[in-house]
Formats: sequence, C-alpha cells, structure tokens
Amino acid sequence: MGGGAALFPRQVLQLQKGSPGKLKVVARSTEGPETVEGVYNTVLLAIGRDSCTKGIGLEKIGVKINEKNGKIPVNDMEQTNVPYVYAVGDVLEGKPQLTPVAMQAGKLLARRLFGGCLEKCDYVNVPTVVFTPLEYGCCGLSEERAAQEYQRENLEVYHTLFWPLEWTVACRDNNACYAKIICNKFDNERVVGFHILGPNAGEITQGFAAAMKCGLTKRLLDDTVGIHPTCAEVFTTLEITKSSGLDIMQKGC
Repeated sequence: MGGGAALFPRQVLQLQKGSPGKLKVVARSTEGPETVEGVYNTVLLAIGRDSCTKGIGLEKIGVKINEKNGKIPVNDMEQTNVPYVYAVGDVLEGKPQLTPVAMQAGKLLARRLFGGCLEKCDYVNVPTVVFTPLEYGCCGLSEERAAQEYQRENLEVYHTLFWPLEWTVACRDNNACYAKIICNKFDNERVVGFHILGPNAGEITQGFAAAMKCGLTKRLLDDTVGIHPTCAEVFTTLEITKSSGLDIMQKGC
C-alpha cells in the first residue's frame, strides 16, 4: 500500500476466548479494494473527538480555524488572529488535548489579562500517561521531536530495559519494562524527554515532570539516591546510551 494509505477495520472475530485470547481482524484499505487480515490478542478501539468550533459565530468576527479539523491556531499567548479573542483547551491546534492543560492555560491566561502576570503555559513539559495494563508515561519531547529541535548529534539518549522486583515471584519477563531519557549534550545534559513503560508509570512521571520544570539534568539524576526497590530508581542508574549500541537486555534481578 502507498504511504498515505490507512486501514478501516470491517470485522473482528473471536477465535479463542481468554485474557488475552485470539482475535481476527479484517480491515479494508482506503486506497482500493484490498483486504488485510491479522490475528491479535488485543484490539484497542479509540474513536477520537471533533472540535465543535464551526457554526458558533467565529467566522462573523474573522477568527481563523483549520477547516480540516476545526482547530484554532493561536500564538504563544493563546491569542487568535483577532487580537481580542483568545482560546484555550482542546480546540487549540497542535496542543495536548488534556483537561489539566486546559485548566492551567485558562488560569494563566486570566492572570495575564487581569492580574498583571506574564507567565505563559508550558505546552512542552506536559506529563501524560497511557493507562494501559502496563502504563506508559512521558514528559517533554519524543526522541524524534527532540532530533528535529536540537539535531540528533546534539542529543544523548540513555535507556534500559528493567524488571520490577515485585514481578520476581510472578516470573514475568525480565525485559517487559523500559526507561529512557533524552538529554541535550550542549545544555549541561538537560533532560528534554522522559519516557517510562512500567507499573505505576503515572505516579512516577508526575514527580519527574516537576523535576524537569526545575531544569533536571543527567548529573542531577546520577547524584540522586534511588529508593530501593522501586521502578523509579532506574532513572538514577542509567548508564547505557543508544549511541553506544550496547545491549540493554536484563539477565537477572
């Protein structure tokens, strides 16, 4: 299929019961009659959301919106192309669709307009979590986005697979969890991206997000005493870089 093709699921059949079981998915390509079949143990359905910005009078006062998705472009002060009209929350183009972000942006906007403050909403260091059975948490930039902003040669990526101690008795896979930080080598190895896949990733990410707001660096992580046995302590002992090409597989507890 071409690079712009997408697949639309047409049918999901249960082949085997269980948690996980086996599910057969039949999908159709958007670029023709081609049908694709696959067998999976999990199917995640996410329907997304639309921006309800059309038909509320914005066009009458000249506020520009993205005709394709209904999102509203704003500058770094949440100001639309009409100087006296501002927007915050999920309707913003290119901004995280998260309730706490909308609340923070609205609070700071009110303070700027009526309280004489200057602080703007930080849309980069926003912690967020995917609450799948094995949680994924992140804050800051992805590795790909960081490479665009800082150039890949200016970055150092530290990573490792790890094994929560509480999984020892359950005999789960030694390498089911993952930790990664992305550092700007020419800014004192400041952490610009934080990523964790593991138990309680949300609780872990929330604390590290505060540290990143304070300018967290690799050296500060190295100088922090880890709490043993926790998953979060892995960030105080990261040594292997992606550029080294060394194996990050864990062989024991």
